[in-house]
Amino acid sequence: MISFQNVSKSYLVGHVSTTVLQNVSFNIERGTALGICGANGAGKSTLMRLAAGVELPTSGQVQRTFSVSWPLGYSSAFQSSLTGADNTRFIARVYGKPIGETLAYVNDFAELGRYFRMPVSSYSAGMSARLAFAISLAVDFDCYLIDEVTAAGDARFRQRCHDALRTRLANAALMMVSHDPSTLTDFCSSGAVLHDGQLHLFSTISDALKAHHDLQEVPA
Repeated sequence: MISFQNVSKSYLVGHVSTTVLQNVSFNIERGTALGICGANGAGKSTLMRLAAGVELPTSGQVQRTFSVSWPLGYSSAFQSSLTGADNTRFIARVYGKPIGETLAYVNDFAELGRYFRMPVSSYSAGMSARLAFAISLAVDFDCYLIDEVTAAGDARFRQRCHDALRTRLANAALMMVSHDPSTLTDFCSSGAVLHDGQLHLFSTISDALKAHHDLQEVPA
């Protein structure tokens, strides 16, 4: 389980403190498939980084009792001076996966060609996302965090991502951020809307999408 307990997150921008999340509380349990909606800059990616442990809350607690992927699509998960292959080796060692088998899987799935042996700093955003997705699939996590990564690549690659993710989710939880309603509907059963620092939970993803749409229609 991932448990957010009265979590707030603020950033200092210049000399001004900006609060992105305020007293957010919710749980992600086995079988949960939660889609997060929200406007650009609402704090969705911040929420994902907190869930992964990439960032710490300003106040409150985030507790994890099962294994959680890094946010797929979050390029800072890698050491950019190392090659894609070297990053794969490192992660394989961390999670106790066979190195040769993991390298072969990631190289085949990410389809980076010669770039797999080149520094990640030379990758485009889409290439980094494909590497992140492939490495995450090479490790069996209890919960997958997805941040728009299924949009990487062409239609054929996106379909491969969707098919592979569905296979993993048969035994895992999911927390997904996407601006594409059809993607959220395909993968998520429940939903949430992040607005003005508050997370509003809904029992169905369709209710969350409607609430998000209605908020976008309100004049600023």
